[in-house]
Amino acid sequence: MKMMFDTLIQCSVQMEKAINQFSMTKQPVDIKDVLACFTTDVIGSCAFGLDCDSFKTPDAEFRKYGKKIFESISKLRAIKNAFIFSYQDLGRKLRLSFFPKDATDFFMKVVRDTVKFRKTNNFVRKDMLQILIDMGNELTLEELAAQAFVFFAAGFETSSTTMSFCLYELAKNPEIQEKVRKEIKEVLGKYQGEITYEGIMEMKYMGQVIDETLRKYPPVAFITRKCVKDYPIPNTNTQIEKGTRVFISILGLHRDLEHYPNPEKFDPERFSNENKNSITPFTYMPFGEGPRLCLGMRFGMMQTKVGLTVLLRDYKFSLNKQTIVPFVMDRYSFILTTEGGIWLNVEKA
Repeated sequence: MKMMFDTLIQCSVQMEKAINQFSMTKQPVDIKDVLACFTTDVIGSCAFGLDCDSFKTPDAEFRKYGKKIFESISKLRAIKNAFIFSYQDLGRKLRLSFFPKDATDFFMKVVRDTVKFRKTNNFVRKDMLQILIDMGNELTLEELAAQAFVFFAAGFETSSTTMSFCLYELAKNPEIQEKVRKEIKEVLGKYQGEITYEGIMEMKYMGQVIDETLRKYPPVAFITRKCVKDYPIPNTNTQIEKGTRVFISILGLHRDLEHYPNPEKFDPERFSNENKNSITPFTYMPFGEGPRLCLGMRFGMMQTKVGLTVLLRDYKFSLNKQTIVPFVMDRYSFILTTEGGIWLNVEKA
């Protein structure tokens, strides 16, 4: 994590320049688009060792295929994906793919070419791919590519989505935004104004704000699991049979009145030191839970904190009238996505 931190800071420079341009021109910004460029550059560099430069070349292949993986899908594709989820063995026999084939082929080629170059030239770089390469023969090339892809998926669209919803809520709640900005300035003051790994880890209130954002807007609104033994559902006559694929609604859990009073309210105090221990286990799962907890969780949180720190340190955000409120969610997007985007006004703090 620490080895990759400097890369995050380097990638944030172009994002700050882009935001500053919107501030100077007084034009509203589609915040998700800007943040997606930032996360593309970060993941491209940290996971694959590539310099994507998404702000200068928005149509670059890495960004194009990244967007294609997570873009809204057709009804037919949604039915196909539901079939793959429900009948995985049959899906494999029929050679069905959850993601577009050209996109997965692209990422496979990137990994194959990068691994070949590093081994041939004895080139070493401090990134996720190098960690996997250093494992030697423990992983096949396909397994290595799959792990790199999971890292990409965890840090690209999910992090930009989280930051977008977070800035939306901070734009709606200026008193919370100001409290975050105050913490940022106080912590950075301890480190001569520099954004450091240690400083980012000290930002406790920002962590609460991110946790509450993930509660209200979990980027992946559901997870799937396979039942490993017959399970009678308590207080019912229903039994889930061994081998059954189960969809668990994370969004439903996070907005359940039984677990979160006034669930529509954005309240970071739910995750204060005093309150977070009272949260019922397995009712807060933005990254899943248990042995299959998201591989990129810690990296995604660090990336999100860095992005928000860079933006909120020097800029204020308010809601632009182009944002459709209340939100209308895209029903066919794999990631929680609003129709029409999230448009914000930005000005120097």
